[in-house]
Amino acid sequence: MKIPNPSLFKKFYLHTVSALCLTMPLMAQKSLPAYQPNPTELSASYKRMALMDSLTKGSVLKAQVQPNWLADGLSFWYRNVLKDSLTEYLVVKPGENKRTPAFDQAKVASALSKAYDSTFSAARLWITDIHFEPEKHSIILQSKGKWFSYDTEAGTAEKIDKPNLPKAKETGWTKQLSRWGRFRADSISPDKQTKAFVRNGNIYLGKKEDKTGKQLTYDGNPLLPYGELSWSPDGRYLVCYRIDRREERQVSIIFSSLPNTTRGEVKTRGYAQPGDEFTSYEMHVIDVQSGKSVKVQSEVIDFFNAPVIRWRAGDATHFTYEKVDRGHQRFRVIEVDATSGATKHIIDEKTDTFIYQNMIYTHYLPENHEIIWVSEKDGWRHIYLVDEQTGQIKNQVTKGEWVVRDIDSIDTQKREVWFKASGMNANEDPYHIHYYRIKFDGTGLVKLTDHAKATHQLTFSPDRTYYIDTYSTMTSAPVSELRKTADASLLMKLETADISQYLALGFKLPEIFKAKGRDGQTDIWGIVYRPSHFDPKKKYPIIENIYAGPQDSFVQKAFRHYGEMQSMAELGFIVVQMDGMGTYNRSKAFHDVCWQNLADAGFPDRIAWMKALAEKYPQVDSTRVGVYGTSAGGQNSLGALLFHPGFYDAAVSACGCHDNRVDKQWWNEQWMGYPVGKHYDEQSNVTNAAKLQGDLLLIVGEVDTNVPPESTYRVADALIKANKEFDLLVIPGMGHSDGGLYGRRKKRDFFVQKLLGVNPPKRNKVAAVQQAALGR
Repeated sequence: MKIPNPSLFKKFYLHTVSALCLTMPLMAQKSLPAYQPNPTELSASYKRMALMDSLTKGSVLKAQVQPNWLADGLSFWYRNVLKDSLTEYLVVKPGENKRTPAFDQAKVASALSKAYDSTFSAARLWITDIHFEPEKHSIILQSKGKWFSYDTEAGTAEKIDKPNLPKAKETGWTKQLSRWGRFRADSISPDKQTKAFVRNGNIYLGKKEDKTGKQLTYDGNPLLPYGELSWSPDGRYLVCYRIDRREERQVSIIFSSLPNTTRGEVKTRGYAQPGDEFTSYEMHVIDVQSGKSVKVQSEVIDFFNAPVIRWRAGDATHFTYEKVDRGHQRFRVIEVDATSGATKHIIDEKTDTFIYQNMIYTHYLPENHEIIWVSEKDGWRHIYLVDEQTGQIKNQVTKGEWVVRDIDSIDTQKREVWFKASGMNANEDPYHIHYYRIKFDGTGLVKLTDHAKATHQLTFSPDRTYYIDTYSTMTSAPVSELRKTADASLLMKLETADISQYLALGFKLPEIFKAKGRDGQTDIWGIVYRPSHFDPKKKYPIIENIYAGPQDSFVQKAFRHYGEMQSMAELGFIVVQMDGMGTYNRSKAFHDVCWQNLADAGFPDRIAWMKALAEKYPQVDSTRVGVYGTSAGGQNSLGALLFHPGFYDAAVSACGCHDNRVDKQWWNEQWMGYPVGKHYDEQSNVTNAAKLQGDLLLIVGEVDTNVPPESTYRVADALIKANKEFDLLVIPGMGHSDGGLYGRRKKRDFFVQKLLGVNPPKRNKVAAVQQAALGR
């Protein structure tokens, strides 16, 4: 895929979308009458929607196997919840290829009931932990928060204190560590004999138990103190920082409706916004023996906190630290010579757009002086092996037009990386997650999940000899299998989810739909929900569920049987969701569309996708389109009306970050860049509020601590000043949310009125009639 320079989209995308809207055919849509329910039909739809919200709970069974590995690491148990909340417990011994009931539930329930003054149902027995002691003819069980010992020969049980039970030793898991350290006021030397501490801004050295010590620095003061102290492993060097502190600027929220008071309460807290200053750290190294201090020859660290220090194995004079530059366009691993403060760049990645800071991965292999590093430097997210001493890339471990999604673990003995990826398999949804392992030199790729075109979730045995693979798609029920890690061979099929109860309620599974994006080449993937009472002789309005935040992709890939999208479709809508350009988990070029361009939100791709859906299905009415979203989706949904009024007709925007200068610093500078420029203003929903043409409902919780409520209030203020009609729902006491049950109800009523052209139920009147009937 070849994407133009993202800046061109800001210049031409209105023209592009207008062209799309004019060129996509509408002939098929005109041949069918619009769905418009009468009051009786509408009332029935609301009742069915409410009923289904309840009836669908528990309608899918055996959707996942959650293994509980026993202390031997060779067997596990799991629980199935069956129809009518019945339970069963199974034990699996992979080495013997056996799966058997864990125990006789009737006998265990009876014994527990006698041992504890409570009734335990045999059919619905709920056990939260199980440990087998065959040599003692007993099973240790936990239920109702109590522990019991069950005698398998006598069939009796007794209540016991919480036992100290052995656990299987896990191997192979590698957790990504933070690249920033925690503040340390004092720092104890590696031999535990000496303490470095800060007093009046300067560093002192003394015995661990002493209250006084030798002064090491003299130029510190309370306004520009030294701090963040850490020792070299041999205790010779002390790394420290001259700190120029900046207090976070404050935001306030008002609790208007607190109980037991007639006054609102204001709460204020620190909240960094784009452009705000950070505390900065100037790195120094002190030779503890001589007292000599050297300033590290690199820029001050003025973004995030002081970094983690990693001393080179077998070398007491060199260490490295990681630095992300503000603006997210440069990432470095910097080596420091402690004797002189001289620096060298081991990794130095630069980009014209952005480096996704949260997804930078580094794993250090000190024994071999190597670093496993994940980067998008070749246009796709891949793994590299770096020589920590020279900074040279030894080899690219993975390569190709596909994406490494996550590092599961590093096997240093076998020199293998275990990872998740998507897009490797041709003719498959490029977002499906698969699992692999590969050698450090890029050879020996093992595909652990190639047996099914689906998205996979693996759970390994403690020693990683076996794994349980649960895989599914939005149109295929979950299957759980036990496989052998060495060659991915199947040992046994554990469970296949039972979705018959759900389908018996009249639902069809959502459709997976793909269409070309704005460039006419790139596939855009999404899902389509239809009402269960779908009439193929009618055409239905579209409602898009939007969240275009660049931090991820958002269309569900694993099986999900029911949720808000299907529930909303029950009222008479085609409800859709797709991932447009600018979202994550595709190529770097696909992602880069968002750069300094969040107002784009993938709209040209979304509109093309919905037009293609309407061209294929005459029941899809792309002349009546609504959109809703929360948080970044709230920004996107209002942006749909402001920047694409020729396509979108109605929007519900909940707790939107409508101006990227008002929202949190770390998220917005990641995508919109630093310094804050005119592009922030040009893409603001506040700045563009006067462009509103469609119908709008704004929802905000008054005590939102994620996106400040004033983001929504500023939009409302701008709309009022522009003399625009809109609805505003402020929910007292609610935080970052779509409005909860009340907000979701108002959202559905809003779309019923604006897109179906009928009035929603008059609930107050109904309530009054009911009360009158009851004589109240």
